[in-house]
Amino acid sequence: MVSTVPPYLYVVLWINVAFMLLSMGVQAVALIHCLTQRGPAFQALGTLPKGAWAGILAVLLVLSGFLYNTLLISMIGIAAALIYLLDVRPGLKDISDGKGFW
Repeated sequence: MVSTVPPYLYVVLWINVAFMLLSMGVQAVALIHCLTQRGPAFQALGTLPKGAWAGILAVLLVLSGFLYNTLLISMIGIAAALIYLLDVRPGLKDISDGKGFW
């Protein structure tokens, strides 16, 4: 039996799967980092509280996992994770004098 699916759709599928896995990995790293930080450090930095960041990152991570066909959710999730990792994380590191595993 001959498949009627064009070959380029398989390439698109694998690109979407790779982007989703990359997105979920970055989101998981951001969420784990957020959960391991102290709450008062977020207030000293003047950003959203720890609970808000953890909630945003957790909800988007779960939605990215369940709605893997929706690339928009993965893009929003990776944007939130990158904002956390590139903006909030360096500030938290400066507040804690740069010590720690992360």
